[in-house]
Amino acid sequence: MRKFISILLIVFVSIFAFWFWWNFYYTYSEGNRSGMLQKMSHKGNIFKTYEGEMVLNSLLINGSAPISSEKFYFSVAEETLGKKLGQFEGLRLVVHYQEKKGTLPWRGDSKYIVDSICEVRGVNGETINKPK
Repeated sequence: MRKFISILLIVFVSIFAFWFWWNFYYTYSEGNRSGMLQKMSHKGNIFKTYEGEMVLNSLLINGSAPISSEKFYFSVAEETLGKKLGQFEGLRLVVHYQEKKGTLPWRGDSKYIVDSICEVRGVNGETINKPK
């Protein structure tokens, strides 16, 4: 009986560990998003995380003002990247993100986690910085 309970406990713990990994650490999708960085903030009661908001442009007037747009809300897990993104508010960026299935309090409010900056463009679309 003791052996059966031990095996059952190991099975339940293994299933829970797999479920936790699948929901919170497995990358469901990844890609790039391009738009104007509208907001970066460092917030949280216990776990301080960097949260951002980009306006994704679909049509532009005179190359700078978006006509129709959609917002992309994201979190940044790395402090150095969060501070760097804060310097680019108001500029057009291309960022790389990973989408997770769920959120964790120490990783941010969004299931979209930005992990790098691909390109920074000025207001008129000229490339300012293209990291390697």
